[in-house]
Amino acid sequence: MLARCHNIEDLRRQAARRLPTPIFDFLDGGAEDEATLRNNRMAFDREKLVPSCLRDVETVDTATTIFGQASALPLICAPTGASRLFHPAGEIAVARAAARAGVPYALSTGSTRSIEEVAAASDGAKIFQLYVYKDHGVNRELIERARAAGYGALCITVDVAVVGKRERDLRHGLSIPMRFTPAAVARFACSPRWLWGVRGGLGLGANLKTIGGAAGRGRGASTSWQLDPSLDWDGLADLAALWNGPFVVKGIMAADDARHALDAGATGIIISNHGGRQLDGAAAPIEVLPAIAQAVAGRADIVLDGGVRRGTHILKAIALGAKGVAIGRPYLYGLAAGGEAGVDRALAILHKELAVAMQLAGCPDLGAIDERLILRASPA
Repeated sequence: MLARCHNIEDLRRQAARRLPTPIFDFLDGGAEDEATLRNNRMAFDREKLVPSCLRDVETVDTATTIFGQASALPLICAPTGASRLFHPAGEIAVARAAARAGVPYALSTGSTRSIEEVAAASDGAKIFQLYVYKDHGVNRELIERARAAGYGALCITVDVAVVGKRERDLRHGLSIPMRFTPAAVARFACSPRWLWGVRGGLGLGANLKTIGGAAGRGRGASTSWQLDPSLDWDGLADLAALWNGPFVVKGIMAADDARHALDAGATGIIISNHGGRQLDGAAAPIEVLPAIAQAVAGRADIVLDGGVRRGTHILKAIALGAKGVAIGRPYLYGLAAGGEAGVDRALAILHKELAVAMQLAGCPDLGAIDERLILRASPA
């Protein structure tokens, strides 16, 4: 089946066939009317390419460095929680596939495999993503564990002061704590393969259950009550100092915030609206990228997260000022469609599409991609 998946949408359709509807909706859905979710992709279509001809593009070089880590293409696997909902191998499969593809993998605080398990399973480049909790001791312990396990960068997600209103999840009862509706339970019963896969448990809250030893048990079932909505720039600077290494801020959408992040110690920025799962009606990351790139002015790596489904999307993001992109749903569609091999397929599709797009645009390497590739309206 994977051989018949020629693009990310094919993997998405395969994932929809394999997952129970409530679980697929958790993966696929966004907040409220899902306007931001739709616009994240549509905004790429509004950016038109102007290719150059008669360049030597017999071979193209897609290699780069992102957040201080070598990458075979300008892409990282973004942090996504609860991956064992989509396949029993969960984050282990993603980490191994990312390492084979030569791209960094960002592990979420909300992962279903622990910081240490993922580190032991793959020697690829890894980033740890932290949700900031009210209990600063929890934050410190997670950071120290990531350091000890060899994660090369720390990523702080800053766009989840509270959890967005994700109505597909509410209808299914897929909330924290989970209380599935009778209709959702019936849909699970129609997916025996999925039920068999999760018979050993979902591993929810794997990173929190061991915090503080026995005192941490039970924390994994809930996150929203622990998130710190009072986090400010001073608090971010404290976390940067505590990590004292490559420090990435995820969830930036405004140029002023990008400047503040740099002042607080950020060495990398991920432009993101959380995949349309937080504030509905927010701009698409590709729409705000040029202003943020201008504000950052080369002082930090910029990665664009949101709506990336094609190699041409990666090309457009780089042309508008990004160092690379982050993908979440695309590799999770692959994970749901075919486990580790499905993640391999998703990454291979995007790599091939990017290489072809670069050849057709006349770009033998990433350094040849710039704003001249993007059509801009003539001044009035």
